[in-house]
Amino acid sequence: MATGRVTTPPPCEAAFFDLDNTLVRGASLFYFARGLHARGFFSRRELRGFARRALHYALRGEVHGHLLEARELALAFVAGHTTEEIRAIGEEVYEEHMGAKVRPAARALADRHLREGAPVWLVTAAPVELADVVARRLGLTGALGTVAESVDGTYTGRLVTEPLHGPAKAQAVRSLAAAAGWDLARCAAYSDSANDLPLLSLVGHPVAVNPDTALRRHAKRHGWQVREFRRWRHAARWTARAGAAGAVGVAALGLVGLVRRAA
Repeated sequence: MATGRVTTPPPCEAAFFDLDNTLVRGASLFYFARGLHARGFFSRRELRGFARRALHYALRGEVHGHLLEARELALAFVAGHTTEEIRAIGEEVYEEHMGAKVRPAARALADRHLREGAPVWLVTAAPVELADVVARRLGLTGALGTVAESVDGTYTGRLVTEPLHGPAKAQAVRSLAAAAGWDLARCAAYSDSANDLPLLSLVGHPVAVNPDTALRRHAKRHGWQVREFRRWRHAARWTARAGAAGAVGVAALGLVGLVRRAA
C-alpha cells in the first residue's frame, strides 16, 4: 500500500536505505538480541534489565544519556567474543528471524535502483556485522553500520566511532559519496524515522517509508515522497504511537515478551 506521491523514483547515481522499519519490519536490535540470548550471551536477569532500559528509552525518547546507556549494554554483550563468532550469529539471525521480515515493496525499490545501474547501500545504526549480512543476502552494493572495536579478532567492548545514528549517518554517507564521486543531489535516500532527517535532507530524492509522525509531517511540509507499505490500520496505530524511538520501542516490547516466555 502506498500513500502520498507514488511516482516511481527517478534514476539516481546512488541510493541509501535505512534498515529498521524501512527494509525490514521491526527492529534489528530485537532480532539480534533474541539470537544472542538463545546462545547464552547473557542471562535471563540481564535480559530483563535490557528490556526495562530499552522500554524506558522508547517511552522517554532519544535522550543522549539513554543512547549512551543502550550503546554500552550492546557492547557489553559482545565483549570478549570473536568477530568470527558474531558474524556467524548474524548469518543465523538472518535465517531465523530477519529474512522473512524483509518488506517486498521496499526491496523492489532497491532492486529497481540496481537494475538502473545505481549502487544501493544499506546505512544503519545496527552493528556493521549484521548490516553486512542483510546487504549481501539482498544483493545490495554494500553496508555502513556501527563498528565495534576488535583486537586480534576479539571485541573489546568499545566502539571505533560513535553509533551510525542521526548526523553521524549523514556524515558517513557524505564521505562515501565524496570517495565515489557521486552528486548527492542526484542520489536517493529512504527511511522511516525523523532521526534520519540529516540523511534525507542531504540527498536530492528523499523518500519517507512507513514514516513516524515527525517524519510524515516534515515530508508533507517539504513535498517529499511518502511510501506506505503497512496495512492501513497497522499504519495508523504506528503513526499515532511511534515517534523518534519507534524501532527501539518494538525491540523493547518484543524483549519484554521474550523475557516473559523464558521465565
